[in-house]
Amino acid sequence: MNSMTGFGRASVTAEGMEITIEMSSVNRRHLETSCSLPKEWQALERPLAELLRQRLARGKVHTNIQIETLPGSDALAWDDSAVKETVKRFKSLSQEVIEGMPCLDPHTLLKIVLLHKKSSATIDLETLTPIVTGAAEEALLKLCEMRSSEGAALKSDMSERINLLNNLLTSIRENANGTVERYRELLFSRLKQAGLELEIDDERVLKELALFADRCDIAEEITRLDSHLQQFGQTLDDTDPSGRKLEFILQEINREFNTIGSKANSIEISRCVIDAKNEIERIREQVQNVE
Repeated sequence: MNSMTGFGRASVTAEGMEITIEMSSVNRRHLETSCSLPKEWQALERPLAELLRQRLARGKVHTNIQIETLPGSDALAWDDSAVKETVKRFKSLSQEVIEGMPCLDPHTLLKIVLLHKKSSATIDLETLTPIVTGAAEEALLKLCEMRSSEGAALKSDMSERINLLNNLLTSIRENANGTVERYRELLFSRLKQAGLELEIDDERVLKELALFADRCDIAEEITRLDSHLQQFGQTLDDTDPSGRKLEFILQEINREFNTIGSKANSIEISRCVIDAKNEIERIREQVQNVE
């Protein structure tokens, strides 16, 4: 079981640059990917997204790529001849438009220099792709390791809460036994207090007891709940993404407890249902983070 929350980071040095890749993910119903990278590297976004789709099933994943030029590298070198030619043409054009133009200021010169900077855009894409994807694979591995660790914690927490629900179901089953008998005794006690002496086999009494038994019968709900809780526990051990399946099973568990609560004719059963719904809500919060 994996969580959808994770973080991974990796760095690689190549072509006079240090390339750092950070990946972070949070919960989402489907897989959503986004990437922040230099505009001249936009072609890398598709292979990076494909890499994520191969390893992840759900979650919103953001990839951030940062580049730092290493000291002594020529990544920030510029083409001297191109700069001189641009300055010459700039001066010539300016003198034609503006008479008596002042000397070229440093700010404008810097813009011209940056225009002819030998940047990462000059790196061949065929050379760049394996460098970036290699670092991305390392960052993704760390991201998956964190998601796996978080998933183990989620599984442990939910397993404990499913055990609590099983215990509550056992209490409900025990309290459900003898419900009709207790109601029969209460019914005759109230009839006697009202001065109405009826025989135990009186047709009206039998009909009332039959209606009551039908209204408060929770045997089917208990059977289904027992099955749902077992399925939930088994799904926790699945190695494949199981978040959606867990959401569905939990929804059915909640439905059965609601039905038992509406049929309950016992304070003890009502208390168990309330406690169960509290645990279900806590499980629901955890399931939302499961891949």
